Amino acid sequence: MLTVAQARPNERAKFIQQTYTHLAGAVGAFIVVEFLLFQTGIAGVLFRFVAASRFSWLAFLGAFALLGWLSRELAAKADSVETQYTGLGIYVVAEALIFAPLLYIAAFFSSPDVIPTAAILTLFLFGGLTTVAFTTRQDFTFLGGILKIAAFVALGLILCSIMFGFTLGLFFSVAMVVFASAAILYDTSNVIHHYSTHQYVAASLELFASVALLFWYVLQIVMSLSRR
Repeated sequence: MLTVAQARPNERAKFIQQTYTHLAGAVGAFIVVEFLLFQTGIAGVLFRFVAASRFSWLAFLGAFALLGWLSRELAAKADSVETQYTGLGIYVVAEALIFAPLLYIAAFFSSPDVIPTAAILTLFLFGGLTTVAFTTRQDFTFLGGILKIAAFVALGLILCSIMFGFTLGLFFSVAMVVFASAAILYDTSNVIHHYSTHQYVAASLELFASVALLFWYVLQIVMSLSRR
């Protein structure tokens, strides 16, 4: 299979258009699922479950992190577009379920402008990073190894904070925004240079995962600042 860098200009343009169209579709589907979770009361149930104990939150995150990893692997390694769609669909639903307790807190225990503010900041930051990746044409895939090490460190800190009951604080959220920003540069560089032309659904899933991570920590920062 041809990579995007090897493809003809019209094929490259089509791949990029399909990738970002599917990314927009994934974000839209995420919003719809969240709306349904709140309307049916499931978001409140999930919030009460994770609020019951820190180990409930650990089990919740662990289960959906595993599901998310499996769906991303399914999409990334699939030659069939239909299988990639299956992975994307599973991941969007899993992310919506993970986000539900945090969004419930933001909606009912924070200022009403917290979620819109975080969404707008995430959109502008993503747009800026995407512009940098496309205009500079720099290959940011060298960030892959750094991101893997940083991910393990962050995961270890998150697990320790849940198990031992300490909070990671605002500086950790800022560091994770930097991490998510680097992940967006890495993923966008892969979209430009390294994905095969039939992997536009898998590419959109990777971008959606990084955007979701960015939104998660931007939202936490905005929530933290709104309490001050």
